[in-house]
Amino acid sequence: MGKKQIWFEVEENETIEECLERMKKAGYQPCGRKEEPIFHLVDGEPTYLRQKIMFKGILIED
Repeated sequence: MGKKQIWFEVEENETIEECLERMKKAGYQPCGRKEEPIFHLVDGEPTYLRQKIMFKGILIED
C-alpha cells in the first residue's frame, strides 16, 4: 500500500496530461496543484528559467 498523498512534479520533457496519466497509472488522482518559478543566475542576476508545476495526488481507494 502506497502513501495516502504524494506530490508528482511535471517533468521538463512531459506535458501536464502525461503527468496526470502517470499519476493515474500509479493509483493516484489529483487533488491539488502548485506552481513555483525556477530561476538561475545569469551574470550574477536571478533570471526566470521555467515554471515548476506539481500535482498533489491522493491514493484511489477501491
